[in-house]
Amino acid sequence: MASSVAAALGVGVASGAASASETEIDESDTPGAPSVKGELKRFSNTAYGAEVTGPFVFADGGLLYSNQHPAADNIGPFSNPGVGYFSGFHFDLDGDNDDFSELPIPETEEQRRQIRSSEGEYVYLAQAREPIGQSERFGVTQTPDGTDITMDNFAGTQYGAAATNPDCNQFVATNDEGTEGYLYTNWENSPGNVSRIKISQTDDGEWEADPKDAANMANTEALRDLGGTRINCYGDLSPWNTMVSSEENYAHTRVNLTSTVGDIVENGGDGLTGACQFWNRPNPASIPGVVADYADNGDISGSFYPQGAFALSGVEFLAYYLGAEQVDQNGDTNGINPIGDVYPNPYRYGYQLDFRNSDAANAEDVEPIKYYVMGRASWEAPDFQNDLKTVYGCSDGDSKGIYKFVANEEIPGYDDPMDVEGTLYAPKITNDAANVEESGERSSPADVTLEVEWIPLGHASNAECEEWIAEYDDVTQVDYLETHADTDWSEDTEAALKEADLEVIANGNQNYITNEEIIEWATQYEENGWNGVDEELRKVPFLETRAAAKEIGASIEFNKAEGVDSRPGSGPGDYVYFGISEFNDALSDEEGDIRMDRVDGGVVYRGELDANYNVSTLEAVIVGPDFTDAAEVANDALRNIDNVYVMEDGRVLCCEDGFNESRRSYPNDCLYVYQPNTQVYVSSVAVGQGESVQADVMAKHVPDGIAGGEFTVEVADPSVVEITSASYPDAVGLSASPTIEAGATATFKFADTNMAMQPEGTEFKLATVTLSGMGAGSTDIDTSASLDDDNGNAIDVEPRSGVAMTGPASIGAGGAAPQDPDGDGLYEDVNGNGRVDYDDVVTLFNNLENSNVKSNARAFDFNGNEQLDYADLVTLYEEAGVDGDGGSSDDDGDSDDGNGNSGNNGNGNNGNGNDSDSSDN
Repeated sequence: MASSVAAALGVGVASGAASASETEIDESDTPGAPSVKGELKRFSNTAYGAEVTGPFVFADGGLLYSNQHPAADNIGPFSNPGVGYFSGFHFDLDGDNDDFSELPIPETEEQRRQIRSSEGEYVYLAQAREPIGQSERFGVTQTPDGTDITMDNFAGTQYGAAATNPDCNQFVATNDEGTEGYLYTNWENSPGNVSRIKISQTDDGEWEADPKDAANMANTEALRDLGGTRINCYGDLSPWNTMVSSEENYAHTRVNLTSTVGDIVENGGDGLTGACQFWNRPNPASIPGVVADYADNGDISGSFYPQGAFALSGVEFLAYYLGAEQVDQNGDTNGINPIGDVYPNPYRYGYQLDFRNSDAANAEDVEPIKYYVMGRASWEAPDFQNDLKTVYGCSDGDSKGIYKFVANEEIPGYDDPMDVEGTLYAPKITNDAANVEESGERSSPADVTLEVEWIPLGHASNAECEEWIAEYDDVTQVDYLETHADTDWSEDTEAALKEADLEVIANGNQNYITNEEIIEWATQYEENGWNGVDEELRKVPFLETRAAAKEIGASIEFNKAEGVDSRPGSGPGDYVYFGISEFNDALSDEEGDIRMDRVDGGVVYRGELDANYNVSTLEAVIVGPDFTDAAEVANDALRNIDNVYVMEDGRVLCCEDGFNESRRSYPNDCLYVYQPNTQVYVSSVAVGQGESVQADVMAKHVPDGIAGGEFTVEVADPSVVEITSASYPDAVGLSASPTIEAGATATFKFADTNMAMQPEGTEFKLATVTLSGMGAGSTDIDTSASLDDDNGNAIDVEPRSGVAMTGPASIGAGGAAPQDPDGDGLYEDVNGNGRVDYDDVVTLFNNLENSNVKSNARAFDFNGNEQLDYADLVTLYEEAGVDGDGGSSDDDGDSDDGNGNSGNNGNGNNGNGNDSDSSDN
């Protein structure tokens, strides 16, 4: 199915059932591994056995993070999980890593057994399992009757011992000064948990916690009514100042690695069936060993590991959390006597969880909301954008995805969060350089910028998704046996269980969304477009997100996508950072869209937000070491990125999750601070022939100010645009008049004697150039610079290219020149009538083969995939809102064109669930 749908998308997708581990290339000496575009500086190392998780930076620059699952024999308090801050240290938040010295690597056993930092001292705010509130323990979930859910009280499996895995921390201030509020902490366990504890800053700048004013949100009635949570990993502080927690439900995987549901239907499930199919099996976590036994007995063709099976641990504890009666068990382990009264619905786990009213004085007044409409995955982290509509998310594990959701309206603007609606997208990597089959050679991830096209999976509301989920609320372990086995389980449970297992392996679990439903959804997607599927199938991409995306050829190939973040207050021109912990398996095998050199140490990508908060390229800025690299290379390199946290000043906290991997001389994970290079660039513009437009020359990420220097702006093709004039900002003190050569190159020289470019900011305007449109087409605008900072040091400048586009005189007969109304370098006003409406879509549709359009394709590439295609029409259609001569607005806020099709009045990335005759993508 992936191949046929991909044909409709105009791209190639390899199919087949081979696992990534069978086809990936060997680790070798990859060029650019390790490397950094900027400066990487080590601030702290964790205690032995612990990850760096949950960094948070307070308004005054103070830092905290979690001590997650440390070794029990570490020195003193560092053997205890918990959350602590660095007493005596504050980031200056000026964009410069000079505010701390670099921490030497841990060389002695004593150094490896404690948390160390180059500045300040790690001090606990709260430690796991300490008493809080009236009758709780910090991080520990309870049954409805108040019994702690621990291995001491219940036999069976638990995902991590209770309260051993504190992760994300977000501080919600309750005063304007930001000196008191609630610290929310995720607990990466199953049942999952999010705790909150009141903390405040003392007069001397220290922090203290009040354990009496603390609660485990999992034990509140509101969260239990949602089914609770599981494996709460990282999260985000939303632009509306609430804690958002991500559920890392690894057990959602339906197919193994690079396989698809189509492979299972075609070949049977031996070797292909993933963990989620055994969710309601009695003793589900035992399935890997049971599969091996079936293989030994010849019941299946060979042994395999159902991907995500480790995360089936704790599912039965989740049932007890919901109130199920404990079944008879064999001593300290699970038996196979099925739970038949209360059992968790798998489709209620694996979402972004927003704690509305996070600053409420009473924890019971906090309103937990799961955003089902944003897709179901093993979410490591979300990044909520400041347009209040767009959300990026990354799903952890092998052969997983990064995803995007765009709401119709601003998310906090919905009176009822269940009314939030929008479109869910999966990525398609489109550039040939990322694929050895297309490029002819295997490239290093350090050298290739990934080009991303976002494929819409579906449109729905949160309430619709909840209704679909509720269809599966009453399924229990008894149903697993009675649905899939003819043998009466009450007479012979072992025989019934084996019969059921073999049926599920071969044909899937019929208690939930079936393989056949996913195939039918993908078939209709191919035939009718993403918003043309039958009503009963619309649930598929929201409840089975990974399986659906794989089935229609999306690039679900990222391995351990463990971080995504942008700075608070980010907007167009700012970066979203994506942390990919390992660049191997599906990213470096012989299949799929990404086939590059392997780097087991991982990659940190960044993507620039455009005017619609869309990210269309991913540029590698940090590349980890090859695991073949010697200690002298690997010791100071970022290895296996986990959380990324972007501070207000643009620096990035980079957390490691690679305990004792690589050839480092020490096992500890570390916290690094990434300082981007200073960039000089020209803003992208569009201009009509014979017209002029001004483009700003900017310097970005400038922590120490600019004393002066020289820089040039060069137009690559002056037959498209010419530089006709240039000027400095008024505040620049001493300058030489800009010189312009042949309309192609402008040279500048200045000294900031008026002190206008001081360290109070990190972005400055250097100059303005006036560009005149000469002929239809597009051209790069390049920069070079030699600048000094205010300390007299040379600035390491990373030049960036902008794009100038000159539109044709007109599109179609008798029209005016196309216009760029929002200054994003694209001609949305195709017919030049001063507005963006349905007529622009029609004009472009009728002139896709027009030489004026084809010669200037870049100006009409609305979906950002660097080619002119029908998907550009759909994107323009959505952005236009279809509220002009071709259509009329209706009462629901959408708008109908003359054919009865619907558009959307949101931003340019939105869609809707109404039928359309357009078969985009």
